[in-house]
Amino acid sequence: MTPVDTVQQLYAAFGRGDIPAILSHLADDVEWEYGAFPNPVPWLQPRRGKDGAGAFFASLAALEFHVFEPQHLMGDANTAIGVVRVEATVRASGKRVLEVGEVHLFHFNEQGRVQRFRHACDTWQWAQALKAD
Repeated sequence: MTPVDTVQQLYAAFGRGDIPAILSHLADDVEWEYGAFPNPVPWLQPRRGKDGAGAFFASLAALEFHVFEPQHLMGDANTAIGVVRVEATVRASGKRVLEVGEVHLFHFNEQGRVQRFRHACDTWQWAQALKAD
């Protein structure tokens, strides 16, 4: 299976809410949100290991997703890139966020598992949506 095939499966599992299926494709020591800069967005924090990735998915309970639509997938033998349209409301503030081209970067190890992952998104927009008026 290619990295692009795996990412298609990951997105399908996310759509079903099947987090265990996603975690099964991750390396035990996965770097989740690698290279992230300090920011106030709980779901965009660096994490390590499957437990850390699981904590990321748990943190998404703060959001109500309206749209999660993978638009483009590309990759090579070790990397996959997904471009995704995301619309979600931050439950605590009621503010809606629209990401028309959020980028997901997946790096795979030799066993075909995700070794490193990060979002490239509008962190400022998410941070502003967290603020109550």
